[in-house]
Amino acid sequence: MPRRRTSRAPAGAPPGIPVVAPESLPPRIHAIRYSQHSIEEMDLLTVDECRALVTPSHVTWIDVQGLGNVELLKAFGERFGLHPLAVEDIATSTQRPKMDDYDTHLYVITRMPEPGEMVGTDQTSIFIGPNFVITFQEHYGDCLGPVRERLRKGKGLMRRSGSDYLAYTIIDAIVDGYFPILETHGERLEALEDDVIENPTRNCLAKIYEAKRNLLTLRRAMWPLRDAVNSMIREESDLVTPQTRTYLRDCYDHAVQILDMVETYRELAAGLTEIYVSSLSQKLNEVMKVLTIISTIFIPLTFIAGVYGMNFDLWPPGSWSGSFTTVMIGMTILAILMIFYFVRKGWIELAEFPVIGSIVKRIRAQEK
Repeated sequence: MPRRRTSRAPAGAPPGIPVVAPESLPPRIHAIRYSQHSIEEMDLLTVDECRALVTPSHVTWIDVQGLGNVELLKAFGERFGLHPLAVEDIATSTQRPKMDDYDTHLYVITRMPEPGEMVGTDQTSIFIGPNFVITFQEHYGDCLGPVRERLRKGKGLMRRSGSDYLAYTIIDAIVDGYFPILETHGERLEALEDDVIENPTRNCLAKIYEAKRNLLTLRRAMWPLRDAVNSMIREESDLVTPQTRTYLRDCYDHAVQILDMVETYRELAAGLTEIYVSSLSQKLNEVMKVLTIISTIFIPLTFIAGVYGMNFDLWPPGSWSGSFTTVMIGMTILAILMIFYFVRKGWIELAEFPVIGSIVKRIRAQEK
């Protein structure tokens, strides 16, 4: 995944000035206005059209996808009375999830998950007013299709509740969007565990680190989002009814459950790294075992070839001239000295060579 560029105001600039990234998409505005008995949808072009839809008898959801027009963001702030700092945060697409209470409206930042091999998140800003909800998204397309369908069908509490319940359903849909991604990652980790045990390769190690990076992305998005939902539950605000707080508690439980899954999978990914190292060591030990067997087979053969390849006669004995005897004695002494050295270093157990072991014990006792 390419590194995302951050849109920020220059250092020392006054607060409340939004700055959009050059690659931001042109905004598309879609509105849904509904009451218990009616619903209408439309695509809009101007902020004035959006403002005209907000009435006390209806709840209006204005969804803006694409943040490529800074003047449009400023116009939303002016026409809807949005706080300048909140408008600035809309354009800063790397904000962590949070909830701010500005008296006349609530501002909630969430991170909407992007499914794929490399997990990413899009910032979704939600403004909750007395009769309206405004959402700002970085890209086109989202996971809020089921929310729109529930509004169209008019089932349940959505059409009979206020803007706070609509905001709850949006946040709940974003939180629940993490479950399929985590289930996919769980299946990948299980398959990766089998590959690491049976055939550890560099590709397996790359997949492990990719999984760790994805899980870290999910944790960074979900951890503060859980706290933001908790703030909506605990902080007193006239914009959130007690009935909606009850449903927000269920949303909070989902966030906690997701975090538990993320932590579990992170531990599993960390364990896969240890399994990978152990599997490589086991594989190396098997290779060394085969090579050791081959070397052991050729050691006596090499000894015989070396002895009979010496440059003096072995028979008759009279032709030795003492050379062969001298070489054999030297080889025997060298072998004993090497065994003695190995025993003293602790590479060979003393019980395997009792005579040499007793000599080593005496030497160690004298050194003490």
